[in-house]
Amino acid sequence: MPDGTPARTLRDIPGLIAAGLARASDRAALEAVAARYAVAVTPAVATLMDPADPADPIAAQYVPHPDERVTASDEHPDPIADEALSPVKGIVHRYPDRALLKPLLACPVYCRFCFRREQVGPDGGVLTEAELADALGYIAARPAIREVILTGGDPLMLSSRRLSAILAALDAIPHVESLRIHTRVPVAEPSLITEALTEALATDKALWVAVHVNHAREVSPAARAALARLVARGIPLLSQSVLLAGVNDSEAALEALCRALIAARVKPHYLHMLDFAPGTARFRVPMERARALHRALRGRLPGHAIPTLILDIPGGRGKVPAGESHVARAGEDWIATDPWGAAHAY
Repeated sequence: MPDGTPARTLRDIPGLIAAGLARASDRAALEAVAARYAVAVTPAVATLMDPADPADPIAAQYVPHPDERVTASDEHPDPIADEALSPVKGIVHRYPDRALLKPLLACPVYCRFCFRREQVGPDGGVLTEAELADALGYIAARPAIREVILTGGDPLMLSSRRLSAILAALDAIPHVESLRIHTRVPVAEPSLITEALTEALATDKALWVAVHVNHAREVSPAARAALARLVARGIPLLSQSVLLAGVNDSEAALEALCRALIAARVKPHYLHMLDFAPGTARFRVPMERARALHRALRGRLPGHAIPTLILDIPGGRGKVPAGESHVARAGEDWIATDPWGAAHAY
């Protein structure tokens, strides 16, 4: 973005219009969107946008769109049933061996395709001390829980003191073997990855950080520096991406994304099919197209740079790989298809 880069996070439609990131002619429609769904565009993200490009893949992720007013018939406010699987406030327990802990519901930015867009917002949704104690007590009382995933909202929006206290409390639960933090902060607000925050991540458990990145341009110099500070602390990094029409739904865009992640020492982990949250239909990529794109990566990237294509089955039924197989039954035999599309008997 040119010299008009904002010095503060943009949280309303007039601010986006003044920054050249939204059209004044769309103001009424966008105000209606902002009345329902939270808006935030950080300076770090605004810098990556090209206001002259109406199809800019960065702006598409963060700047409200008039189409968000329309809810398709198959869209749902809680598409993966977080609420139904929340036994106490702040906990989602979908799988026996792991649980989500949501200490807050604030994010540095608000993605226009977010599956929790009905819950997250700038009011924060921070758990009180009593609510946090209840959530930690739920985990402590269930020895089957071996991994806890801090999500939200964005856990790295917490103060270093509070984040450290939460990790220390989880450290004290013997049956919890590993921890994960899901975050957009290194991309959206890299200045928050300070020395104090990285020190707060010290834990006796195995700790992984999963970074949400959807486009190669999001792996900016500032983002790479923030990721490097985490790597310097010995924290292994994974990526989570969402396959989004108009953002990364091409072989070239996905290849560039995966290469940028590997160069930043982030292991491409999951490429999610879009969850059907309200007002997100413009981002959908059909399953057939998604599988073809994912399959094409096999011939373009080394194996460690290829994420798993994942479908989170609507209704809270869990995640399953959605990628197209390279091996299929053919009568009594098998046919293996190589990365370039040729079939071979096996």
